[in-house]
Amino acid sequence: MHFTTDENVHPDVAASMRQEGHDAVRVWDEAMRSISDANLAQVCRNEGRILMTFDFDFADIRLYPPGQFAGIIILRLASQDRRHVLRSLARLLPMLTESGMSGHLWIVDEHNVRVRGEDEP
Repeated sequence: MHFTTDENVHPDVAASMRQEGHDAVRVWDEAMRSISDANLAQVCRNEGRILMTFDFDFADIRLYPPGQFAGIIILRLASQDRRHVLRSLARLLPMLTESGMSGHLWIVDEHNVRVRGEDEP
């Protein structure tokens, strides 16, 4: 799968995803630091990349309809600490499949993973 990690996601997350065989780039690597949410969304949409972010603005399905994306993952973790995020990622990665990501918004916290499609309330 192809991922873009937002600038608010620890750099080791993309490295960990690459170790698991995924194509993962960071906003920092792609010279998109401080890019607007709308422009980042457009880049991910154009490149068919799943966006992983802590930015809850991407959960607004009126602005970012899940059906227009390869997937959006919102991390709603109590801590953005490297270890904490990597532990959460280790729990999340086995759940991800290309068919389950496309057109879906995933909201991940310490205890739950909520998945919402475009047509779900």
